[in-house]
Amino acid sequence: MIGPTGSVRVLVATKPVDFRKGSEGLAALVRETMKADPFSGAVYVFRAKRADRVKLIYWDGTGVCLFAKRLEDGKFRWPNVQDSVMRLSAAEFSALLEGLDWKRVHAARETPAPMQPG
Repeated sequence: MIGPTGSVRVLVATKPVDFRKGSEGLAALVRETMKADPFSGAVYVFRAKRADRVKLIYWDGTGVCLFAKRLEDGKFRWPNVQDSVMRLSAAEFSALLEGLDWKRVHAARETPAPMQPG
């Protein structure tokens, strides 16, 4: 499984795609519709018309990897369907893959360090 860190770039195609496409077809969509480089190391997320399926492609340094997931129960939470691309944080991406509502994930707030006596 992909271990997203705070430094991973995650780009989501908000418009559903033909899920018969494999890694080469999705890489072509990254280039043509997302205007991005599929070999950049970013994770590109695609959705099917049925909201219970997701496909990801990413370059791991040696080849293009394809990851597919279908939820057994429930649906993935998706942004409104439009012809655009959006970016997710590593935490939002993890929530999306778990089938959780990623829009409710917020970055941790920095709390001030406690005052030292003295």
